[in-house]
Amino acid sequence: MSEQTDEQAGASPAHQVSGVKMAFLGTGNMGEAVLAGALSAGVAAEDVVATSRRPERGAHLAERYGVRTTTDNVAAVAGAHVVVVGVKPKDVGAMLDRVADALEPGAVVVSVAAGLPLSFFEQRLPAGTPVVRAMPNTPALVGAGVTAVVGGTAAREDDVALVETVLSGSGHVFRVVEKDIDAFGALAGSGPAYVFYVVDAMAEAGVLLGLTRDVARRLAVETVLGSARLLDETGEHPVLLREKVSSPGGTTVAALRKLDDGGVRAAFLDALEAARDRSRELAAEHG
Repeated sequence: MSEQTDEQAGASPAHQVSGVKMAFLGTGNMGEAVLAGALSAGVAAEDVVATSRRPERGAHLAERYGVRTTTDNVAAVAGAHVVVVGVKPKDVGAMLDRVADALEPGAVVVSVAAGLPLSFFEQRLPAGTPVVRAMPNTPALVGAGVTAVVGGTAAREDDVALVETVLSGSGHVFRVVEKDIDAFGALAGSGPAYVFYVVDAMAEAGVLLGLTRDVARRLAVETVLGSARLLDETGEHPVLLREKVSSPGGTTVAALRKLDDGGVRAAFLDALEAARDRSRELAAEHG
């Protein structure tokens, strides 16, 4: 697994995506996050068309981002170099059947639909269509996401690199192989929910200790933000940073012992395995 950087790509994101025309088919929260990231990466608003079932949703996107909108997926893909598929997984098959013949030759199809393997798209699109599967997580909504990308059998290096550049506006991008996508999803895709779970538990504990709910929540959020920044900026192993907080015989050691007694580390392993296994089940259901 490797993270794509501007230096590895060989040019700035704005240069790479200049003039690239994009179509976003389905723009829910995650689709909108990818759209906003593409614009941050240098895609011009006038080169983007987004679709939505509801005209009022399209009006919102047009007003906020200055992009063209439509309810017609077939019309949207005309002339597009990159087509991002963000409709619900249950609707993807029927949508691909409608737009397949309208795709421009060589257009790169990007899937952000959870649980659908590359083969699902390759079986429904014209032979040789480059497909790239992407899995962003919800912090992409604030430009702090982590996204996995994996290229299909017809996707060239340039195709995958272009998609990585477009997605870099939503956060960090990592290239993986498809067999690792379930593990990535279990850790990074579902990961924000684990963090929210821990923050909520810390805040509730603070309330039980006598803090007001607002103060407890703010303390929990700021502690997680600061700790993540310390990890990122120092590059130190989390065990070393944990030891720096844990004075022998002190309060932190007493707290960590309770977490170990409660099997928290083992519970995280069980949780990630359950998420991975469920992801595999969903992929099998979709064939």
